[in-house]
Amino acid sequence: MHKIQEVFHFAYGEFKNSFNPSPQQHKTARDIMDCKTGRLGIHASSCHNRSCPCCQGIDKELWLDARKAEVIDASYYHVVFTIPAELNPVLYAHQGLLYQLLHKCAAQTLLELAADKKYLGAVPGIIQVLHTWGQKLNYHPHIHCIITGAGLTKASQLITKEGTFFIPVAVLGAKFRGKFLSGLQELYESGRLVFQGDLARLQDSREWNALRDSLYLKTWVPFIKETFNGSGNAMEYLGRYTHRIAISNSRILRVSESHVTFRAKDYRTGRRRRSPSRAWSF
Repeated sequence: MHKIQEVFHFAYGEFKNSFNPSPQQHKTARDIMDCKTGRLGIHASSCHNRSCPCCQGIDKELWLDARKAEVIDASYYHVVFTIPAELNPVLYAHQGLLYQLLHKCAAQTLLELAADKKYLGAVPGIIQVLHTWGQKLNYHPHIHCIITGAGLTKASQLITKEGTFFIPVAVLGAKFRGKFLSGLQELYESGRLVFQGDLARLQDSREWNALRDSLYLKTWVPFIKETFNGSGNAMEYLGRYTHRIAISNSRILRVSESHVTFRAKDYRTGRRRRSPSRAWSF
């Protein structure tokens, strides 16, 4: 039995009774627990669930093969867009709606700035992947983007840029902040954001405006992670993100009926460290 399966076998029953998971969440849990067991009919059968750590290798290779026909001979860059932690509860309460906004604003930011002749003057290629967790399994929504250092002009001419990423980080962050907060305000004014529980105070427009204004005052800093030499390295790198699940078996050090201990990387130092044991707290 794989380690992640042990975690689900020990904890899922109590979790289900306490939190009433959705049908999709329940199916994912069952798939992970049944993967490569006789319960799927053949002992070697895979569940093929996108959240299962045992089934992502083949799917990743198939995805990479499909992307190879789309790449161009140019530099590729990896950009990560995040939002301030103050907005995490708002996103968690409106996930489908605000994940769409996050994707839209990231793409529009890159495309509009790349179209400026100061930076590229063309339309680049972009692949975006949404992640909603951090290394410590905390809620941390962010967008990974692979963007080409080349693009087509309106006259269908190919323009390329070499070296470091061609859009200044400060410009990128300010544009993304403006787009996301503007879109968030439109959703608020249209009544599509509904606040309950701890967020109920945001129904008061004064409270909402205070939060919004404080976020405009913050500096939003996208992260330029890598500059790739060639498309092959970029696609292989992104493949690790498109098919990454929240935690892999290799990161889990120990599992018991009450605790799980796993490794996590501290991105501030670049070091991997052992996370403290976590008790099931349902």
